Amino acid sequence: MSNKAHSKVEQRLEHLKAIAKNAGVKLTHQRLEIFRELAATEEHPDADSIFRAVQQRMPTVSVDTVYRTLWMLHDLGLVTTLGPQRDGVRFDANLEQHHHYVCVRCGLVRDFESADLNALHVPEAVKELGSIADAHVEVRGVCTKCLTQRTGEPSGNASTPTTPRSSTP
Repeated sequence: MSNKAHSKVEQRLEHLKAIAKNAGVKLTHQRLEIFRELAATEEHPDADSIFRAVQQRMPTVSVDTVYRTLWMLHDLGLVTTLGPQRDGVRFDANLEQHHHYVCVRCGLVRDFESADLNALHVPEAVKELGSIADAHVEVRGVCTKCLTQRTGEPSGNASTPTTPRSSTP
């Protein structure tokens, strides 16, 4: 991991810890390991992936603890969720403005930045539905790895759109 990446992970981790502590959350060893795992990944993991990774270092952690911790972080505004995905909700500790590329075959999710997409105007019809907390674009397609593997039909729903769509929480 480069120094810049390490620094970003440490910044995310410290931010998670500070806000949780200020909210009165006890920073247990298990919670800190979950925070660390989430802050260190760019993979947009689901709760089960975080559980498996943390369990390697801490065999006593439970799936329930991971889920409760992730939803607590969500309630504190420290993570966002992506989804719905075919394999469940995915969590994202990157709170900076960004968008997502999602592979419709393997489920890969990657962040990307775009000033043009950040400047998209939310239509008045959407604003009439209620307040807008956030908007991001999710671009769906087939990733380079899946394209080179030529595995045939995509797994999951083959009718999943491959054109960009705007989504809001």
